[in-house]
Amino acid sequence: MGSVSEMYDVSWEEMRDKLRRWREENCRNSEQVVRVGEELLADHSSRLGDDVWIIHEQVFVAALDCSRLDLATLCLKHLRKQFTGSHRVRRLEGMRLEFMEKYEEANLLYDKIIQEDEANTAARKRKIAILKAQGRPIDAIRELNDYLKIFVADHEAWQELADLYIGELDYSKAAFCLEEVMMAYPYNHLYCQKYAEVKYTQGGLDNMELARKYFAQALKLNSTNMRALFGLYMASIHVASSPKTGTKSRKENLKYATWAAAQISRAYQMGSGTQTEGRSSVKMIENMLESLHISQN
Repeated sequence: MGSVSEMYDVSWEEMRDKLRRWREENCRNSEQVVRVGEELLADHSSRLGDDVWIIHEQVFVAALDCSRLDLATLCLKHLRKQFTGSHRVRRLEGMRLEFMEKYEEANLLYDKIIQEDEANTAARKRKIAILKAQGRPIDAIRELNDYLKIFVADHEAWQELADLYIGELDYSKAAFCLEEVMMAYPYNHLYCQKYAEVKYTQGGLDNMELARKYFAQALKLNSTNMRALFGLYMASIHVASSPKTGTKSRKENLKYATWAAAQISRAYQMGSGTQTEGRSSVKMIENMLESLHISQN
């Protein structure tokens, strides 16, 4: 297989800019990063200026993702030589040890970094990542809770903790974590949707009503969110069919379900290119309504 520059007729500047764009957009693209970055570093490192070091780090991470330990080791060697004693480079050393499943050595390295720099969040997170890799979610939850007592504004950590609680079926605590995330990102439809799904899974009339509200909020923020649309339909059906629901609320929720059903059918029709699938989805939803014996009376 030829080089990237030969295959796609791109210059070294275009390759450099592509790597930069992936970094800025937070796109992992590990296989492509390895292909582009390995050639760029091998043939054009002298032209890259200070960018050469961030590219070494980017390629290092991608190389571990692709099980290219040889390339990762080479990148780490150059970084270690340039930045002797750097905590950032030592963290990369720890990641290499993790890749080789030398978790005890990696933990000792991270502990040393934290002793020297108590505010080093990256090293603390790597210790939590090791617990996850070892299949110890309860310990990871404990460590992450301790971490958030110090770094309470780390919303990525709240997201991670929510996922860990969901994995342990502890939905009430997962909901609390997602509430913290939504406070920071109130206009992100995906967090509203995820919170709604957690409340829906918890069950009970109060949680279903809350789920319906947040599915609706997710749709308000992004009208093309089909998961939120289906969630709105299902939550509304559950609330409307509950014996504890009053007549007024029952009729309102039936309207929400009917509207959601119509939007789902419309989306199927537009997506299928024919009306057959759309009519089929309408019939399916009508059957679901009928099976629940819901009427507007």
